[in-house]
Amino acid sequence: MRTEIILPPEEMPRKWYNIVPDLPEPLPPPKDPEEGESRLDFLSKVLIGECLKQEMSQERWVDIPEGIMELYEQAGRPRQLFRARRLEKYLNTPARMYYKAEFYSPTGSHKVNTALAQAYYAKKEGFERVTTETGAGQWGTALAYAARLCDLECTVYWVRAVYNWKRDRRSFMEMYGAKVYASPSDKTEVGRELLKEDPEHVGSLGIAISEGLEDAEGDPNAVYTLGSVLNHVLMHQTIIGQETKKQFELIDEYPDVVISCIGGGSNFGGFAIPFYHDLLKKKKEIHFIAAQSEASPNLQGKYRYDFADHAEKTPMLKMYTLGHQVKMVPIKGDGLRYHGCSPILSLLRHKGMLDTIAYPPDEEYVFKKAQMFVQKEGFLPAPESAYSVCCAIDEALKCKRNNEEKVIAFNVSGHGLLDLEGYQEVLKF
Repeated sequence: MRTEIILPPEEMPRKWYNIVPDLPEPLPPPKDPEEGESRLDFLSKVLIGECLKQEMSQERWVDIPEGIMELYEQAGRPRQLFRARRLEKYLNTPARMYYKAEFYSPTGSHKVNTALAQAYYAKKEGFERVTTETGAGQWGTALAYAARLCDLECTVYWVRAVYNWKRDRRSFMEMYGAKVYASPSDKTEVGRELLKEDPEHVGSLGIAISEGLEDAEGDPNAVYTLGSVLNHVLMHQTIIGQETKKQFELIDEYPDVVISCIGGGSNFGGFAIPFYHDLLKKKKEIHFIAAQSEASPNLQGKYRYDFADHAEKTPMLKMYTLGHQVKMVPIKGDGLRYHGCSPILSLLRHKGMLDTIAYPPDEEYVFKKAQMFVQKEGFLPAPESAYSVCCAIDEALKCKRNNEEKVIAFNVSGHGLLDLEGYQEVLKF
């Protein structure tokens, strides 16, 4: 009985999948607000040129440059797919559960897949420094790692509520040479204004995005990079789902249910979008579920145009949103605490192709399921990935109640080895 499904390195996908031409209707384009300067023009000045080109691409398959393929191999791709046999036995479920091991990346999460691509393109275009935001810290760590491999400097604006307790992850970023600031910070005009209002401001991903953008705008040698939401980011991440599909082929299986957590959308999108290709083009029957927190259930918000950042520096995107200046309580799975969701995934949700569940913000229910996973499978998920694990367990128990032999696939997109303080606080051990 196979537990670990390994894809040979020569089978690693050599193209990213761009779902845009296959969507059930055209993706609403980003647009400028009715008043003020053009945000579309601004974005063209602060984003990597190749990434902006990919953002607007209508090509279904985009070649992965050889230099990025080498970086992916350096980062340990392909990654394993595991059958959760011990967990299945403990749950006494007829479901067959499989999880993708994105936690085996050098920095502990899936975020390196787009970080390496963006750093590669930034270096090729002559930039010397990359700026960004981070919520849970996984993206900031991934970019710090990628920047160092590509001989770039890196500046990270980190949501203050998380910066204050994840000291070891901060040290990890600094080990890679990154400069890391609590956001809101005193380094930008946006940050200084918010600190005047509240010197202990907990911050948000939207605020940190504004700071990263402002920083890049003020330095001709710097460029802004981001870890989620936009089309090119999700496209880079599709290597996850493409690998997973090949691994299922090796064991003659196919998922009935595809699950992951959602903040801005890079994790869920990277895992699920290749399976959406089968739903849209091959009429496969697949149930997609996004696991979220009630602290920021953006997929249960309104489907409308909104800014992607607090200070309204970005163009307006058509997405499910809670409002770009909404106040959200901090959670330990802070990578999920973002007001809006990827336009691609928002459209799929709008067309009835994506279900969502939001768990209580105290996180006890979610983290107890993560503890169950740790005790049966041995791997500690990141707090965000705990939501994916929790949802998969809930679905497996539903299969038990209904006596259904479904195949459940879920993405464990990061490890929690630097997040134990958060687990301790919630689970009180």
